[in-house]
Amino acid sequence: MPLLSLRREDRVAILSMDNGSNTNNLAFAQQLLALLNQVVDDKTYKALILTSSNEKNWSQGIDVSWLLGSIQKGNRDDVKAFLSTMDEIYRVMLQYPMPIIAAINGHTFGNGVVIAAACDFRFMRSDRGYVCFPEVDMNIPFLPALIDVVLKAMPQHTFNDMVLTGRRVTAEELAGARFIDRTFDSVDALNDAALEFARSFKKGRAIFAEHKRRLHKPVLDALADKNPPVIEALDILL
Repeated sequence: MPLLSLRREDRVAILSMDNGSNTNNLAFAQQLLALLNQVVDDKTYKALILTSSNEKNWSQGIDVSWLLGSIQKGNRDDVKAFLSTMDEIYRVMLQYPMPIIAAINGHTFGNGVVIAAACDFRFMRSDRGYVCFPEVDMNIPFLPALIDVVLKAMPQHTFNDMVLTGRRVTAEELAGARFIDRTFDSVDALNDAALEFARSFKKGRAIFAEHKRRLHKPVLDALADKNPPVIEALDILL
């Protein structure tokens, strides 16, 4: 069943998460990676917007029921494939040959925040939705390199506070921390501004990708070095 969809607005690709809470499991990761690559393969695209069709949620992060159920049933390979595919998604996004704009229209938790951090720009509505890291209350530690992904976009003191308290943070507070680039008082204003901003990009793909590759080299190195042994050992729960 499609969990995501892709549509076009001129030279802007709009990739929408379409599964309600938009939690992340193996099927979600595989479809997201495939659509990201599909956009790259179409040379006419100049920008990508990552959004959600749900009026309440952008992404509530890892599908914990699926994750725990898979481990309990002995489906360790599925969990490893999910974690490795998410890492590949971050590698693709961090070297993407066009801007990725997160149009955050609702709650964004846990791994959803990591996906948002991997984007180049983050717009969010201020009238609905919180951002938080609930892992501290769920006994689920971060894969090591995901911290690097978040910290490429979020100040360390803000991440320190959020990851240790698990508290829910507003768009306005995160705009003050510069994690959110712009806030909007309605979903229509958010979507219109994201599309207008995306349409303003007409950069060459090669230079855009190379700028990002050099800018994010420490994060890309962390993904290559830190996560694979943890994933192989499946050392992801306390």
